Amino acid sequence: MTQAKKGDTVRVHYTGKLQDGTVFDSSWDREALEFELGSGQLIAGFEEAVIGMKVEATQTVQVVSDDAYGPYREEMILTVNRDEFPDNVEPKVGQHLQVNLQGGQQLVVRIKDVTDEDVTLDANHPLAGQDLTFEIKLMEIL
Repeated sequence: MTQAKKGDTVRVHYTGKLQDGTVFDSSWDREALEFELGSGQLIAGFEEAVIGMKVEATQTVQVVSDDAYGPYREEMILTVNRDEFPDNVEPKVGQHLQVNLQGGQQLVVRIKDVTDEDVTLDANHPLAGQDLTFEIKLMEIL
């Protein structure tokens, strides 16, 4: 039976869990995830886990934060004056905003704290700094 290798396009179903067992994502209630192995479309630890799997095989893999969304970085926290927000935006803790950077790039940030004067923004990925567990089933090699 053929094993998945770099360059193959595959379809997988998965469930992603935090270390405390909380499910943060699952594909089982939608179409299987399709991607090319080795293309860098997904976190490195997930792709590496699929390499070598056979169709219908299932495995559970631990992905350390460095191979997932990276470490939580304090330098990704920024405090801005509340006056810099448009009048029609009322910042709230937990809210996600899209910020335009120099050069036309866009960055999604989460509001971490709000005071009368300042708004603290967090540009870290919500899963940064966390080790993750994935239950993966290889459905198909295309």
